[in-house]
Amino acid sequence: MKIFLETERLILRQFTEADAELLFQLDSDPEVTRFTKLGDRSGTPTAYNEIKNEFLPKVLRYYQKYPGYGFWAAIEKLSNKFIGWFHFRPGLDSYMGAALYQVDDIELGYRLQRKVWGKGYATEGSKALIRKGFLELETQQVVASALLANKASIRVMEKVGLKFERNFVYSESQQAGVKYALNKEDFI
Repeated sequence: MKIFLETERLILRQFTEADAELLFQLDSDPEVTRFTKLGDRSGTPTAYNEIKNEFLPKVLRYYQKYPGYGFWAAIEKLSNKFIGWFHFRPGLDSYMGAALYQVDDIELGYRLQRKVWGKGYATEGSKALIRKGFLELETQQVVASALLANKASIRVMEKVGLKFERNFVYSESQQAGVKYALNKEDFI
């Protein structure tokens, strides 16, 4: 397993094929998936076969397609346990793609187990990814989006220095969303 970066309390490492069960368990909590793009699913968990045969292979392809960008398994150092994931990927390759993002935008995102909510892990991991992106990966702008109802994620975006850019509506679910951004000049 290749470690991408470490923070005081987290290890962010590459995913492997062996992580399908961890991802399935994460997405099996309806509170965890409540604010995802599929948040209108009424808490229906993502099927294991969808994770193993669709999502995880896509995640693994990022490491070759976009060196330095992709999805990273979040491991809590204290317990050495998987607690969720972060992504730091080209925005055009995201769910919203060109409808929301520009060519050079790098999208920040995270999904963490409910038991670690409120412990600052989303902020800690996000800050580390932003820093690495701007200082090591030639990232020009970091962007993030969330459902307007997801106040906790919006707070994280603000804590890590992203600024409100615009409101929008997710086309599939017709739910209100917000986009936040931070460019390299404002970071430095």
